[in-house]
Amino acid sequence: MLLKKEVKVIKKYLKEGKSKSEIARILGISRETVRKYSLKPDGYIPVINKISKETSVDDYLPYIAKLLETANKEKSHIPTTFIYEEIQVMGYTGSLRWLQQVINKHDLRGRAKEEKLIRFETKPGEQFQVDWIEFPKDNLSAFVATMGYSRVSYVQYVTDEKVETLIDCHLNAFRYFGGVPEHGLYDNMKTVIIKRNQYGYGKHKLNPLFEDFAKHCGFKIKVCKPYRAKTKGKVERFNHYLRYTFHNGLKVKLAMRNFTMNVDSANSEVSKWIDNKANKRIHSTTLQQPIKLLQEEIPYLLSLPKPYNGIHPKSSDNIILKDSSTIKSNVPLSVIHIPNRDLYEYDNLIPISLAFLLPVTNVGVSLWN
Repeated sequence: MLLKKEVKVIKKYLKEGKSKSEIARILGISRETVRKYSLKPDGYIPVINKISKETSVDDYLPYIAKLLETANKEKSHIPTTFIYEEIQVMGYTGSLRWLQQVINKHDLRGRAKEEKLIRFETKPGEQFQVDWIEFPKDNLSAFVATMGYSRVSYVQYVTDEKVETLIDCHLNAFRYFGGVPEHGLYDNMKTVIIKRNQYGYGKHKLNPLFEDFAKHCGFKIKVCKPYRAKTKGKVERFNHYLRYTFHNGLKVKLAMRNFTMNVDSANSEVSKWIDNKANKRIHSTTLQQPIKLLQEEIPYLLSLPKPYNGIHPKSSDNIILKDSSTIKSNVPLSVIHIPNRDLYEYDNLIPISLAFLLPVTNVGVSLWN
């Protein structure tokens, strides 16, 4: 394929009246190539589809990190040429220069001196972290759930942060992950925790509907310590990535077309973004693609839950009596479960009521007389 400037030269020579054979001799190309580009419209720009070379290094990054960590531990410097020869034996076909660029991009040498390059703080299927990102100018919020081991993230834009919405987002996230992790980590969102240490230190009063939902799905609820946002740093870091890499960019692109962002357009675009970019990028902590690590995590996840229909009446009774063995007078009516019944169900009570009331009435009349 010719470059843009070479196509322009062909067009120029044709306008000057030169023959295709003559142009071919001048440029050192075949006459058929000249004929091909002579048929292209003026201003034609060749499209060159390049396959990213970085993918040829990605599979070897964990091994490269291990080499550098060991070298740092042994206080021995290893040159990039040594790393290059090592991964060539393993099947690497890229260039030495490209390998050097990737090592510099991830700052592997510098980080190896300060920290462990590859870190898995949680076991596969053990934890997921949840947070809301608020975009008040757009009247939107984004639900974000990030898996602790693979770092795969799920994002869903919503217009409110009600507990029903939170539950719906969780169900969609579990479908995306392919199962349910052992526990979820949350901060002080009111739809999850109502009051800290209500029943003793570390025994919090949780939102009854969300607590019941968690039991239905089989995961445990864990709450971050106050003022310790870094406890769920995985989702916090992804939030920053989402806001500045995706949300702000999408907002600008829509504005250029005189469109405003809404929940439908945001969800349509973010689903493509997490599939094609966010979960396919090389994560700086694991040095692997989150979507690939998820395949290792799926066997450890709990099965997807059955549809959730809300709190069962028996569960409601337990919630009402949780704080005491009897119902207190100050329990708000909003938490007392009153089952809905059709009026025809009360028809069965009429004969029973009459059978009881008529004898009592007759005795009362006799006594009065």
